[in-house]
Amino acid sequence: MALTRVKKVSNASLAGSISADKLNIGQIGGRRNIVINGAMQVFQRGTSFTSVSSTAFHADRFELYLQNTASVYTVTQDSDAPNGFANSLKLDVTTADTSTASNEEVKLFHKLEGQDLQQFKKGTSDAEQMTLSFYVKTNKTGVYCVELYDRDNNRDVSASYTVSDTGWNRYVITFPADTTGAFDDDNASSLEITFWLIAGSAVQGGTLNTSWRSVADSSSATGQVNFADSTDNNWAITGVQLEVGDQATPFEHRSYAEELELCKRYFQKFGGGANKTIAHVYAPSTSELALLLRFAPELRTSPSLDWSSDTTDLTYRYSGNNSQNFDRSNLNDDGTVGQVTPQGGSMWMHGWSHGQSSNDGGEIRVLAVSPEEFLFLQFDAEL
Repeated sequence: MALTRVKKVSNASLAGSISADKLNIGQIGGRRNIVINGAMQVFQRGTSFTSVSSTAFHADRFELYLQNTASVYTVTQDSDAPNGFANSLKLDVTTADTSTASNEEVKLFHKLEGQDLQQFKKGTSDAEQMTLSFYVKTNKTGVYCVELYDRDNNRDVSASYTVSDTGWNRYVITFPADTTGAFDDDNASSLEITFWLIAGSAVQGGTLNTSWRSVADSSSATGQVNFADSTDNNWAITGVQLEVGDQATPFEHRSYAEELELCKRYFQKFGGGANKTIAHVYAPSTSELALLLRFAPELRTSPSLDWSSDTTDLTYRYSGNNSQNFDRSNLNDDGTVGQVTPQGGSMWMHGWSHGQSSNDGGEIRVLAVSPEEFLFLQFDAEL
């Protein structure tokens, strides 16, 4: 029976030359890391979040999931990182939860499209092993669990790593090949990487499941410590890499520009600072505006829409360098995304009598006054 293989490695063990034959993989060149934003470079939504008590994205492509927990966190893009990295995703416990409910879960997700996973040959007789590597630093020592979930075929496999000191360490987990159930060749979530932080008794029963199986809660996170049992606790992660084969190669660094472009397939934000343009518009009538949108790069799918919580300090600039200021609260309709596709489109805002001639063009901007950094329009196409 194939089992997962887990080890902790030092940076020195990865130094020197590495050849493809020694690694027993098909190639050493080209892109190896399937994870996006594994070095925690991109935080489009912000770099510091306080009083986090519900599921949300903070670092791009990494979703913090909270279920039935009283624990509360501060989540930051932190400069504390191992040598060779500049950033990490850090969780600080601000409200502890010392009594874990049976259905309580706190975990960090990274979800991957099926069309990006075909090289694993899952569901065939030539199925490949999957090697996951990452750096973690935490003052809460003990056993932590990592789970892979095949959403297409409802299958899962788990492993654990043991934190024995409070410094940065790289952990390497090799998961077995799975000859059952191919990943769909599409843009939906097919494989989900789960880093467990709190696991209730519903997922702790029996021996940790280290072979692929039809998914079950029991034994998917057996042995997981309660990370949130003290407000002194913190946990940080970076250098997340998933690759084909049974060996971990050195982390594949990409430029910030390339990483940002990959992240923008899933999330794009407009505004967020003084004088920044939220959207170009035209006025089909004196009481409505059409916001014209073009996504670059194209989004994964048609997005959902969200304005910032702040409603003040917007300006409509139009021909002749004229402008009118307004509050978003004046609008009785903030717009819908019914005409917005992955490539872009238009959304309508009604109820504000700007009084400009029909078909005038212009733009919606953020005014150069506080709190302009909180004003934005964002489009979410996350998995």
